[in-house]
Amino acid sequence: MDTSFWIAITIFVITYAIIVFDKVHFTVISLAGATLMILLGVINQEQAVEGVDFNTIGLLIGMMVIVSIAKKSGMFQYVAIWASKAGRGDPKNIFILFGILVAVFSAFLDNVTTVLLMVPVVFVITHNLKINPKPFLLETILLSNIGGTATLIGDPPNILVGSAVGLSFNDFIINLAPIVIVITVVTIAILCRIYKKDLVTTPEAQALIMKFEPKKAITNQTLLLKSLFVLGLVMLGFFTHSVTHLEVATIALAGASLLLLITCYEPEKCLNDVEWTSIFFFAGLFILVTGIEKVGAIRIMAEELIRLTGDNQVLTTIAILWGSAIFSAIVNNIPFIATMIPLIKDVGALTGLDLGPMWWALLIGTDIGGNATIIGASANVIVNGMGEKEGYKFDFIEYMKLAVPLTFIALVIGTVYIYLRYLM
Repeated sequence: MDTSFWIAITIFVITYAIIVFDKVHFTVISLAGATLMILLGVINQEQAVEGVDFNTIGLLIGMMVIVSIAKKSGMFQYVAIWASKAGRGDPKNIFILFGILVAVFSAFLDNVTTVLLMVPVVFVITHNLKINPKPFLLETILLSNIGGTATLIGDPPNILVGSAVGLSFNDFIINLAPIVIVITVVTIAILCRIYKKDLVTTPEAQALIMKFEPKKAITNQTLLLKSLFVLGLVMLGFFTHSVTHLEVATIALAGASLLLLITCYEPEKCLNDVEWTSIFFFAGLFILVTGIEKVGAIRIMAEELIRLTGDNQVLTTIAILWGSAIFSAIVNNIPFIATMIPLIKDVGALTGLDLGPMWWALLIGTDIGGNATIIGASANVIVNGMGEKEGYKFDFIEYMKLAVPLTFIALVIGTVYIYLRYLM
């Protein structure tokens, strides 16, 4: 291990520690750490740029622009009022219904798109009910990542594995949807118990909610129709990814461009709503991970994990599930899974083990493990950034205290499922 290895590890550990203890804004410190990786020679500028996952960045920017335009139609207020009335104005009922909606939307849109669409709804609901939005924000993060596990397009890691291995949309539904349903039900039930005292409103607020008419929330019918048309095209693009081979960033940015073209005469106002703070955080994080990846740190950890299990199918598969969960919580699941894909292929070539269970274990561990920290998955960072704008930011430790136990329970359920279905 040369000097670059220890420089990269030191920069990453110090940067991560500062993020954990929330002493400097996470975007500032991630960019500072990324810059040090370049200045100290761990990677050069070209490698840093190559390390940024522009498919993720493009997806985020494209969907943020679409949401920033669509929300002006009153679409989100409509969804919020509909959900509130369906729950009879009872915060607990609304909380349960909202969690189910987030999980379903995440499976069939993708988790980043879902949180961008649903977080504005959270603030409309909680403002009218006069309750704390944080339980809903936490629920949105957890259920978006859990629900996104179920399908090929639900989470960026799924797209990476699906493309690399040749897994179809139906493969994901058959193998992952059953366990996602179980974990969703368990997670919502536990959250309801944790936040039992917070999910209470006044009879006056409840009565006021029931008087609202969802249709009256639509303030611009023409804009709504245009927004739904473009959103429909984008969703169609996501669904037909395996046929068209268009990347999700291309689809999202094409949709954003089209919606800007047909609705927005002052693009500055639309682009100002993009969560640029989160975008730059991701850019810095990708460069940081590129640094430790280039010096071989991620591969060393992953190989050591595999080495400890030998050629035992059960141990290797379970180790991949839990190892990927831990690493995804630390380094963000997108760059981690990009490293694990070739590694698992090598394991199969060297040992002859069945890789099928390993891919599903990898995805459960990676997608759900990302729930454990506020930077573990794209959706987490986006929700926290949107919450910060409204004065409801989670700090790192506060979030972990709530999310780690729930993530652990979900992973235990996932482990039992993998063992009973594929390894017995």
